[in-house]
Amino acid sequence: MTLLITVFAAVAVTTLWYARIGKEDYRLGTLALMYWGASLMWMVDAVFEYAELKAEYFVPAAGDMINDSFLGLSVVALGLIIWLVILFVKDPQGKVRQVLREKR
Repeated sequence: MTLLITVFAAVAVTTLWYARIGKEDYRLGTLALMYWGASLMWMVDAVFEYAELKAEYFVPAAGDMINDSFLGLSVVALGLIIWLVILFVKDPQGKVRQVLREKR
């Protein structure tokens, strides 16, 4: 489930990034790379787990699937949080700087 969730997130963000090529105002490429990196990590994990479990790999327990789902969703959420921090620090449109200047 972790692999599936991160691949879906990576495909969705990559599609958004591709639709906005030339408009790098939201740094979607950074988010897409984070999700593709996580997907690659889970793919390697799945290969090694399959090598260990063989056919049992395809019949996980319900509890394991729920745990994997929560882990996948938390990885996606953590990626979003890191992306938001990067976005606020880089401030590509200058809106954070503008708000901070107005408060002075």
